[in-house]
Amino acid sequence: MPNRRVLIGAFVAGLLLAQAPIAAIAQEKLPVVASFSILGDFVKEVGGDRVVLTTLVGPNGDAHVYSPTPADAKAMAGAKLIVVNGLKFEGWMTRLIKSSGAKATVATATSGITPLQNEADDHDHGKKDKHGHNHAGQDDPHAWQSVANARIYVANIRDALVKVDPAGKEAYEANATRYLAQLETLDGEIRAAVARIPADRRKAITSHDAFGYFVKAYGIQFIAPQGVSTEAEASARDVGRIIRQVKAEKVPAVFLENVTNPRLVEQIARESGARLGGRIYSDALSDAAGPAGTYIAMMKHNISQIEKALAAGPA
Repeated sequence: MPNRRVLIGAFVAGLLLAQAPIAAIAQEKLPVVASFSILGDFVKEVGGDRVVLTTLVGPNGDAHVYSPTPADAKAMAGAKLIVVNGLKFEGWMTRLIKSSGAKATVATATSGITPLQNEADDHDHGKKDKHGHNHAGQDDPHAWQSVANARIYVANIRDALVKVDPAGKEAYEANATRYLAQLETLDGEIRAAVARIPADRRKAITSHDAFGYFVKAYGIQFIAPQGVSTEAEASARDVGRIIRQVKAEKVPAVFLENVTNPRLVEQIARESGARLGGRIYSDALSDAAGPAGTYIAMMKHNISQIEKALAAGPA
């Protein structure tokens, strides 16, 4: 007859084996898909080590013109949460969700943000994208360029993670609280840098109109030959008008963007005499080794480049 101690030991071992799958499930990370690199950084900050993240449009990628891959569809199908910007930034996203058969919760990070519109001014002659569409009146999707809006993004992502993974509520809320405090500090740093730029020099040229929320929040005027989408094509008349405007208003500097062809901006700088103010990041982070590998690093890099170029005296 089996020894009593042997029986008890076997019983305990069996119990531990039965619990092992439960423990494995408890430790399994939440699969999350973010549409582009800036959102991916927000998800990393809030999700921490509870999530495994797939970012569809990676560093230096242009979400305006992105073409999804079969790997993207596979990631979507396996996700429990999909985080999108919204405001028609990812025009390909609805088709991708449908074609992938994804059943995940979809969180729109801009929920609760009042969008700005790309309004045609008196000189707008109808900038059109490659499909012939005029973008005047379109909602501006680049809401993350205001740090106050970035805080709304983070709160929305926190709430979505808690909804999908209630067991992680405490961790998600703690991560978000820490990160929101960092964003508040960042906002103050940007405002202090802008204050150091003479008021009559707070204007610059960029490739496409990605900085409307930055303009509204911080008071620096950006002029762009393209509309809110990099698909928009600037006409020769648009470019000529901006060159004349740069000369007349003595716009100090023009900036390259990491997601656009530098040709237009270089032409404007060359023909107007404005200073090339360096590269700034609009719609995507740099890779990890670059100067804008996180959202906070991106915003700090951008305002550093802007302050350096605009506060430096006549071009």
